[in-house]
Amino acid sequence: MAGKLKKAGLIGTGFVAGVLISLQFSAIADKEVRSGLPVEELRTFAEVFNAIKQGYVEPVEDKKLITHAISGMLSNLDPHSAYLDADAFKDLQVGTQGEFGGLGIEVGMEDGLVKVISPIEDTPAYRAGVKAGDLIFKLDDTPVKGLTLSDAVKKMRGKPKTQIRLSILRKGEAKPLEITLTREVIKVQSVKSKLVEPGYGYIRVTSFQENTGASVVKHLNDLYKAGTLNGLVLDLRNDPGGLLNAAVGVSAAFLPPKTLVTSTDGRTEDAKHKYFATADDYLRGGKRDDYIKEVPPQAYKVPMVVLVNGGSASASEIVAGALQDHKRAVIMGTQTFGKGSVQSVLPLPGNTAIKLTTARYYTPSGRSIQAKGIEPDIVVEETPNGDSFKRVREIDLERHLDNDKDGAPAKDAAKPQGKAPAKPKPNSGKEEDDKDSPHAEPAAKSDYQLGQAINLLKGLQIMQNKP
Repeated sequence: MAGKLKKAGLIGTGFVAGVLISLQFSAIADKEVRSGLPVEELRTFAEVFNAIKQGYVEPVEDKKLITHAISGMLSNLDPHSAYLDADAFKDLQVGTQGEFGGLGIEVGMEDGLVKVISPIEDTPAYRAGVKAGDLIFKLDDTPVKGLTLSDAVKKMRGKPKTQIRLSILRKGEAKPLEITLTREVIKVQSVKSKLVEPGYGYIRVTSFQENTGASVVKHLNDLYKAGTLNGLVLDLRNDPGGLLNAAVGVSAAFLPPKTLVTSTDGRTEDAKHKYFATADDYLRGGKRDDYIKEVPPQAYKVPMVVLVNGGSASASEIVAGALQDHKRAVIMGTQTFGKGSVQSVLPLPGNTAIKLTTARYYTPSGRSIQAKGIEPDIVVEETPNGDSFKRVREIDLERHLDNDKDGAPAKDAAKPQGKAPAKPKPNSGKEEDDKDSPHAEPAAKSDYQLGQAINLLKGLQIMQNKP
């Protein structure tokens, strides 16, 4: 369907698809009794295979035909199931460690063009000014029309220090833009922090990687070294997710031990699981030190605001949902992406794999986030004039899974239920009026949502100090 996002992924990065929540590396085994094979359908498949082998205009290798058949089976299930060739599988494994090569763009395919969902902070794309909503119609001298998403990925990939020219259509620009990017090995710093002002700390999580939980604890300790905190902001905006155990670890840094963080449910017994704020779940059976033991005691009680928006997906939604259900934090911002499904990565021969949706996940109270998202306790748009651009959400993706608790919501239900954005005001002459919020510097003075979060925390502090 025209205008809909057909597939989503991280182009030129090799990183986990933007809305993944879980990587469960496990071998495929006969855990269930195999049902009878569909003989008639397989006979039809064999006839088509034979017709191509004999009559197609050019010879085609058997391996290529089978690979494409597997890819087609998976891609037609839902937006997040996929076949991973050797390169994609390697990139996926490397990406979860926080280091990968490419441009740093989260993208999808729309109307035959590559659509930018979001540039990743501190990457070539981000620094060059690539924006969410940009449509890439040419890569160097190659038109994107006619290329698959996978083909576009390969065009964007390359050795570090090599260049690629992107030809871009941008809303509001009369002429196409040409941006030249230099590929590089990207090391994503998944956690950043700062003291916004005395007594008020800020922690931003940009993605959930293997060491994200430990990094959050380290940044908490750094903030408390500056003195007592009266309030803390946890920023999960534009965080596409990542590893499930990392989400459990970040939640455990703010919740009492053994608290339920999330649960999953699917058809197999392995897919039915509850995840608690315990070392077994956030360390995933590893031999690493239990970093949660280093959490400052004050961090479990400090008043908190969690900032979210339409770019907050999967692991971000797990954390926001857990802190919301346990009333540990006020959730502020706009409706989240709504990606509530679990992908298991199943290795195959030849260093390939399949990424298969195996379960849905739920908040501690049993809410399903799939195709719905987390509704903020307080809706605050990204700018005083409203959201600066329309975001794509899970419900906009073709073949998305329905929400099994509330049914499939209408598309309008995924939008924040706040007052309609005001009409744009005349430019006041200040630079920040024209800033696109996803590109604003984290914790910058022009960050409207952060300002509202700090104001709320100050109000809570005043109320606590009243006799």
